[in-house]
Amino acid sequence: MTSLLVILPILLPVTAAALLLLVGQRRRLEAALAVTASAGLFGLAITLVLAADGAAFTAIYRLGDWPAPLAIVLVADRLSALMVLLASTLGLVNTVFALSRWSRLGPYYHVLSQLLLMGLNGAFLTGDLFNLFVFFEVLLAASYGLLLHGSGARRVISGLHYIVINLTASLLLLVGISVIFGVTGTLNMAVLADQIPGLPAPTRSLLHAGAAILGVAFLVKAAAWPLGFWLPRTYDAATPPSAAIFAIMTKVGVYAILRLGLLWFGAGAGLSAGFGWTWVFVAGLATVGVGLVGMLAARDLGRMAGYSLLVSAGTLLAAIVFRDEAVLAGALLYMLVSTLAAAAFYLLGGLIGADGDDEFEEPSLLEAYDPEGDGLFTEADERAVTIPVSVGLLSAGFLICTLLIAGIPPLPGFLAKVAMLAPLLQAPAGPLPWAAWVLAALIIAASLLSLVALARAGIQIWWAEPDRIPPAIRLGEAAPVAALLFGLLVLTFAIEGPLGFFERTAQQLLDPAQYIEAVVGPGGGQ
Repeated sequence: MTSLLVILPILLPVTAAALLLLVGQRRRLEAALAVTASAGLFGLAITLVLAADGAAFTAIYRLGDWPAPLAIVLVADRLSALMVLLASTLGLVNTVFALSRWSRLGPYYHVLSQLLLMGLNGAFLTGDLFNLFVFFEVLLAASYGLLLHGSGARRVISGLHYIVINLTASLLLLVGISVIFGVTGTLNMAVLADQIPGLPAPTRSLLHAGAAILGVAFLVKAAAWPLGFWLPRTYDAATPPSAAIFAIMTKVGVYAILRLGLLWFGAGAGLSAGFGWTWVFVAGLATVGVGLVGMLAARDLGRMAGYSLLVSAGTLLAAIVFRDEAVLAGALLYMLVSTLAAAAFYLLGGLIGADGDDEFEEPSLLEAYDPEGDGLFTEADERAVTIPVSVGLLSAGFLICTLLIAGIPPLPGFLAKVAMLAPLLQAPAGPLPWAAWVLAALIIAASLLSLVALARAGIQIWWAEPDRIPPAIRLGEAAPVAALLFGLLVLTFAIEGPLGFFERTAQQLLDPAQYIEAVVGPGGGQ
């Protein structure tokens, strides 16, 4: 794997964003450039995953070729390559889906989407804390624009809440970074991991304080309880393609906790080993509980999809604290499936007409099948009614999303939960004596309650409102959703290869010596 491959996922979208700005409002050229850039990034991400899985080392790119304590480094291992692939997949789906009508609700939609991808990929690939903060701000600035895209009072109100919450989290992140730099003199993640085991007690206490502040900021970005109240309403207010790509943004916080937690406070961290894991576990359990209650209480698909993201984020936070290879591999598979399923659910909500945009309000069945124009739906009219193809396609898509989100067999959502449950029931060492059994019970309960909530929503949409039909499906909207769901269905029959990759990723995460040596070198960074 060449070092150039590590920086290209950042260079490609920022270059595409600059070119899209130059193109302006020439729609066809803009669409061709946006799709080409997104497809190219997706292909590049696949190449990066294959290279990372086949390499015997972690690839790095040093800007300016400075040594590790001073360098701005980009690091590609299996986890970061996986996250880049997940972001690129959603970016491609978002771009194609938005071309039909959504990108025309306001200017610069594709520019903002490319900048969001740049920020996401940078956050996943960076090897130092300050640039993690920088890329967080890039992706958040782009997400502000995407959230407000299309205007409307509901988006403005939700956008203001979102901005305030994330600015507060960014301030905490900056404070935590400052504390850590003040006591260690470096922000390089690998150098810090190399130094932490040998820190004296006073310095270690200050480092823990800075890490705790960072943890709070990351939990806000992961929408963990009690800091995640903003997510369901905010994502529901966004346009469906924007909400779909937002599905990965909670995973940025989860990624940061996973990366830094295992790198800094893993088994080899000396007296710092295990710092903060109990709090992360409790926050994860609480987040799952709040998400499930929200799903049961929600009355529209957008809110329900948002609460399902809380359930998945909480499950991941609670699972990663066990630092068990099998549990972690199952959690990574679950992260992939739940993120893609939530994105597909948001897109389906837009097609069904449940996104709340009055501009795209669908006709009623009475309006569609009243040839006499007398305002009456007679028995003769009823005999003329046939189920539209769009209804069959959308209901099938809704069923698949329901099975994926709830984790019902035989789809990969179920396989991911089994991959977590099987090792959990063997009671691996956790932050608390009863932790494994509580999490296992909560995962099972989440499947049942999610199924109840989604089945009720399906009954309400397809059976309880017979006078309502969805709008006609545009090919440009249906194709990316169908491709996303088809890919997840294929994963059901080809799970062995991806699960093996996740197991190797878990092994690499639990043994960070390779990561540290690749960045710092055999001589250490002190």
